Amino acid sequence: MLGSLKNMFKVPDLRNKILFTLLIIGLYQLGAQVTVPGIDLGAVHRLQSAAKGAGVLGFINLFSGGALTRVAVFGLGIMPYITAEIIIQLLIVVIPKFEEWRDQGAVGQKKLTQTARYMTVALALMQSTGLAFAFHNGLTGFLGGGGQTSIDLIPNFTVPRVMLIVLTLTAGTAFVMWLGELITQRGIGQGMSLLIFANVVAGMPGGGAAVRAEGGNVKFGIILLLTVALLVAIVFVEQGQRRIPVQFAKRVVGRRMYGGQSTYIPLKVNQAGVIPIIFASSVLYFPVLLSNVVPWQGMQRFINNNLVQPTSVVYISLYGVLIILFTYFYTAITFDPHQQADIIRKQGGYIPGIRPGPPTERYLAGILNRITLPGSLFLAFVALLPSIMLAVWSINRYPFAGTSLLIAVGVALETMKQIDSQLMMRNYEGFLKQ
Repeated sequence: MLGSLKNMFKVPDLRNKILFTLLIIGLYQLGAQVTVPGIDLGAVHRLQSAAKGAGVLGFINLFSGGALTRVAVFGLGIMPYITAEIIIQLLIVVIPKFEEWRDQGAVGQKKLTQTARYMTVALALMQSTGLAFAFHNGLTGFLGGGGQTSIDLIPNFTVPRVMLIVLTLTAGTAFVMWLGELITQRGIGQGMSLLIFANVVAGMPGGGAAVRAEGGNVKFGIILLLTVALLVAIVFVEQGQRRIPVQFAKRVVGRRMYGGQSTYIPLKVNQAGVIPIIFASSVLYFPVLLSNVVPWQGMQRFINNNLVQPTSVVYISLYGVLIILFTYFYTAITFDPHQQADIIRKQGGYIPGIRPGPPTERYLAGILNRITLPGSLFLAFVALLPSIMLAVWSINRYPFAGTSLLIAVGVALETMKQIDSQLMMRNYEGFLKQ
């Protein structure tokens, strides 16, 4: 382990990438501490004391690294960008032009990325406007007390001040998006994922201390053991895959013979990653944000009683069902059996015992549906476990939530794989053992 750590800094190119990535993460953390102009700082301190680690505010705060409760310039974090990317993935199935861009390779991907950027700015404008109203209305429906606590962060609620807050939050989101792309291009790992990883990991020590202070040493020890077991389970499921063998027939092109090789298609048990949890939470978060803009008492009362509290039966049921549905939906988008079967046929390959064409497509679809079921149930269990713990032990802060662990494990594994590939290219031993 220590030898591999030394090898990381022996390679100049890899060392520069790692240092550049750490510099960008440090810059992001700095921007997450700067408060937006026009906000009452005293009210911000009261908000941080009243905010709980669960529910809608806790979920958004998780991805911003606490910047939302600080009402920082990077308060929205990268949630608008994640939402835009998910929407683009969904629209590829619906809009033929997007599907055409996807099939164009690097040129088409550049167009999709540009569209996602514009959509990110639009979503940031809408979310920052909704949050501005929520900040002024006392964050009704966002705080853990079911909307009973009211904290006005914008006492002087004028049009110029609201426009300044909205533009600052939107510009912060655009800057975060640029930082994430810089890491992807010049650093190591996937930029957006690493920024989320930094936010999630940074909040764990303080959250652990809050759990110990609120629940005592016994409950803290049980939660810690449960977290370790959950961590092992997440690593096991994240690495689990079904390998479908593919055989390529021999063919002669000119004087050379090609093919005759065998490979496999790796189908992961958790093919969708953490995306279904993010999307399900975003769907549940939207009505809460809307209730701060639309003055409908009946809707506000229903949302405050059922969708704000993570311990409510309605919240747990809807959250679990949405995660399972979005897991199937997103898996079907990211892995198209028809497209995969067509690629195998065009390359002269076949699955042993399965005829090329439609039979291969049906075979792949059947296996995908079977392995997606345990993956979706596992995601729902991991995401709902904090809500169950909150309901049983009445603990308001749970930093080791399943979403946090999923993000931390997934990003860490992918980043270590990239570092390993860089080390092995230069004949160094990597971290991960096969």
